[in-house]
Amino acid sequence: MAAPGEPAPAVTATVMTTNGGHRSALNFPDYRRSVALKYVKRGYTFLMSYVLTIALVPLAGMLLLELVNMHRTGELTRLLSVAKQTDLTFNLVTVIATIGALMGVVISYYILRTRPVYLVDFQVYRAPDSWMATYTRFMAGSRKCGRFTDEALDFQEKIMTRSGLGQETYLPPAVQVVPPECTMENARKEFEMVVFPIIEELLQRTGVHPKQIGILVLNCSLFNPTPSLTAMIINKFKMRSSILSYNLAGMGCSASPISIDLAKQLLQLHPSSYALVVSTENITQNWYFGNDRDKLLPNCLFRVGGAAILLSNRRRDAWRSKYELMHTVRTHLGAKDEAYSCIFQMEDQERNIGVRLTKELFAVAGEALKINVTTLGPLVLPLSEQLLFFFNLVARKVFGYRGKPYIPDFKLAFDKVCIHTGGRAVIDEIERQLQLTNDMVEPSRAALYRYGNVSSASIWYVLAYLESFNGMRRGDRIWQMGFGSGFKCNSAVWRANRNFKCLHQAWEGFNLEEMRAHLASLPNHHNKKGS
Repeated sequence: MAAPGEPAPAVTATVMTTNGGHRSALNFPDYRRSVALKYVKRGYTFLMSYVLTIALVPLAGMLLLELVNMHRTGELTRLLSVAKQTDLTFNLVTVIATIGALMGVVISYYILRTRPVYLVDFQVYRAPDSWMATYTRFMAGSRKCGRFTDEALDFQEKIMTRSGLGQETYLPPAVQVVPPECTMENARKEFEMVVFPIIEELLQRTGVHPKQIGILVLNCSLFNPTPSLTAMIINKFKMRSSILSYNLAGMGCSASPISIDLAKQLLQLHPSSYALVVSTENITQNWYFGNDRDKLLPNCLFRVGGAAILLSNRRRDAWRSKYELMHTVRTHLGAKDEAYSCIFQMEDQERNIGVRLTKELFAVAGEALKINVTTLGPLVLPLSEQLLFFFNLVARKVFGYRGKPYIPDFKLAFDKVCIHTGGRAVIDEIERQLQLTNDMVEPSRAALYRYGNVSSASIWYVLAYLESFNGMRRGDRIWQMGFGSGFKCNSAVWRANRNFKCLHQAWEGFNLEEMRAHLASLPNHHNKKGS
């Protein structure tokens, strides 16, 4: 990391732009070279919020040891004997005060401590094979619908072959029929077919009755009918009338950590509760039928997916839960115009609605990553890494040392990483900037290859991959990272509660070697860089 004011050398990520289809290099700033101290301070501010609770533990221990020592030396017995025969003495008052202070500390600790948030289990969606969208089927549907020019078709085909998506991603039937039937009714059907089965499977596997759910949080960015999507779930599963339901709209691909953070805060207020979090996106009503290249990219990358997550703050659920939530860190750059508008839903000149991705997207994503990682660092990095960074910073700022800035090693903070599958170039750049190993990043590439960009649910497909093929060991630290419109970068950090390995249905039959061979054949693949 470097101090404020030092120049930040930029790295480049090659993407397709709208200027005649030519490829150009867009700047993805290297977050490691320019770090504002205010974001480091923000991270330590989060950390200091727990200091009072932590400090009460040794204070209670000292008071308890003092009482034990007085009992061991017989002073307590002598004081009680004297108290029976004479008036209260100063030492007896001291004893009473010590006992009262100890009780106050214990009560304060239980009042101030936060309730744990456990991830009991989660479920991701796997569509039927009839929804499968091979390259050939995708391009055939685009040609037959008669809405795209030859140039737009060529652009889509080029993006598809270089996207990092495989041949087994899924699109809803309403998009694949000719002509497409992107109606409100079909959009509702897509939601029901994706979300209802995963909730039903999750509740059945965990043994939780729908009426036991006290909190329901759903995020779906682009499809928000009336009644709401949460109302559809409540109606389907006949949940209780006192349920606290929240329907988050327009929050983009980073919305799942936002939903987790909202559920976490609600679980602090409502003891002994279950919270159900649902993350999905709807394709049917958001398919773009125009010819603007910056709006055609979502057609090529976004696919059907969804995840349902069951959280609990009941301590008796700790033994069966998979993870405990350690931290959530949210970064929002919406105050900056270029960040606010880099992912923007709008109409083209022919009044076709689509989501525009601008060329500033990579620069904005790099800035959001820098702020989020800098804030997260003090919460997760080992003390040795923080001290090395601090001394390096002081040496350069105070004593004029001109050596290289020290870059903390985030591999020491996390055992596994779940990167939002926004695109091949994004995953490659995060791997490079965070100095992650290929083994840490391969699960995210696998999720992009097998399911495409499933928006906010993507980090759960990556976690399902890790559980299916790598397994978890007690104490493993998992970092989920999402990027999305606004512009936002959000993180959730989990710790595994036990050793386990379980194969998710979504990853049954996955051919890892086939994926590796496909990615290695693509131009500018990460393994070929620098060769």
